Amino acid sequence: MASSTVICDTEPWKKLRAHVEDIKKTHLRDLMTDTKRCQSMMVEFDGLLLDYSRQCATLETMDKLFKLAEAANLKQKIGRMYNGEHINSTENRSVLHVALRAPRDSVIQSDGKNVVPDVWKVLDKIREFSETVRNGSWVGATGKALTDVISVGIGGSFLGPLFVHTALQSGLTLKPADPEASKFAKGRQLRFLANVDPVDVARNITGLNPETTLVVVVSKTFTTAETMLNARTLREWISSALGPSAVAKHMVAVSTNLKLVEEFGIDPNNAFAFWDWVGGRYSVCSAVGVLPLSLQYGFSVVEKFLKGASSIDQHFYSAPFEKNIPVLLGLLSVWNVSFLGYPARAILPYSQALEKLAPHIQQVSMESNGKGVSIDGVPLPFEAGEIDFGEPGTNGQHSFYQLVHQGRVIPCDFIGVVKSQQPVYLKGEVVNNHDELMSNFFAQPDALAYGKTPEQLLNENVPQHLVPHKTFSGNRPSLSLLLPSLNAYNIGQLLAIYEHRIGVQGFVWGINSFDQWGVELGKSLASQVRKQLNAARTKGKPVEGFNHSTTTLLKRYLELLHFRSRC
Repeated sequence: MASSTVICDTEPWKKLRAHVEDIKKTHLRDLMTDTKRCQSMMVEFDGLLLDYSRQCATLETMDKLFKLAEAANLKQKIGRMYNGEHINSTENRSVLHVALRAPRDSVIQSDGKNVVPDVWKVLDKIREFSETVRNGSWVGATGKALTDVISVGIGGSFLGPLFVHTALQSGLTLKPADPEASKFAKGRQLRFLANVDPVDVARNITGLNPETTLVVVVSKTFTTAETMLNARTLREWISSALGPSAVAKHMVAVSTNLKLVEEFGIDPNNAFAFWDWVGGRYSVCSAVGVLPLSLQYGFSVVEKFLKGASSIDQHFYSAPFEKNIPVLLGLLSVWNVSFLGYPARAILPYSQALEKLAPHIQQVSMESNGKGVSIDGVPLPFEAGEIDFGEPGTNGQHSFYQLVHQGRVIPCDFIGVVKSQQPVYLKGEVVNNHDELMSNFFAQPDALAYGKTPEQLLNENVPQHLVPHKTFSGNRPSLSLLLPSLNAYNIGQLLAIYEHRIGVQGFVWGINSFDQWGVELGKSLASQVRKQLNAARTKGKPVEGFNHSTTTLLKRYLELLHFRSRC
């Protein structure tokens, strides 16, 4: 029988709940005058600087959050994850994405076996394969070098690798954000096909030649409906142009189902493994991301990305909570969501190269912590999970910052980069382009924290009737994370910080952050619709077995398609 104990029954939770009333009496414009408090809310590690002094929290708040972490057995839960225990209890699996970027001589156990040698066996295979493709030893069916790669996958097989790829490159005419990546990516293209919408297929193959294209099919079971339909579509594209035998030279797989891989027409020797202790949304550092990224940038660049993530893994495991960046971020998120009642989080990187960070973290966070029951199956009597969204600055300022400043209170993550890889200096300008960008990075958190009072506005001779419209309440929490640059190593650090932050939230809330049963029901119902569409198209069978609304929509869909096909 499931245990009835939930974290909100503990004394530290109750004390934090009572402490909310104290915090409501404070304002950030007053808290920010306390230099000792601000200094204690800055943490540096391996070139990174975290400043969380603009959170609606005092030193007492932090002390109470650390006691909550103790009550939640956070340290023990982190240890159990690193020790390979089956903390994903609903699927009876270990959770070991940290093993994917562990040093070669590390020992990380799962079911009594050190998994690190297996990880490096795959990494070495990727290194060798990607080098043969990149240096022209592996060529396509017509003898041409394979310079273009389409990675086919969805969800975690798409969003994470796309985030890293976008962060490493900043456009076709500009050099990628990492100079080394720039050199190695020259003359190559990497595209990602995820949506089953045929428009996505058309966009991906536009301008590509099947003779120079390599397709990477990413599906652990090789049964994912959308991915396999897209894979069959690209197989037909290649076969039509080059013949069926070309598939073996132009398609490889990231999968563990070698039987289906071979039946598809891909040589099983060209399948790259990953393991059931790797959740899809945590799989960027497995072959899911490492293979396509190595084909584009070379394994040496991707290895630096893995080392950056590993740096944060070690910090997360060993640093005291008071100086532990992922732990601090996770505890503050719990504070904002479950105590202050702020259910959303805005991820605001002041770097265009990080434009795909928010979409990736949306999945990692919302699929991990979008749960309504504890890990023991007990309904949660409090709110858990966050609504994540974001946009690079300064674009977001001209989109949704109006709401952030004067509407709902939404805690914000500001992410800045010290060194621009695309510096532009124009004669006569007050600052260069990067300084202009970073001026906003530094200003926005203060604007949210301090706001602007009616008294200030009147002193500025603002007309009385406009004062309510121009008043900013302030006291809106944010944090700032400053990166020294945006190279492969720093991108790995950023990824791991968010992964572990989300894990901390789940550990404290007492939920399973590593399953995703919520995605299953819609897929199951879609299977019924698929059968109905097939029966209607091939046998003329009427729509039946659905509610009135769905039946009406299906009939309209089929009728309009039938009408257009006759026109």
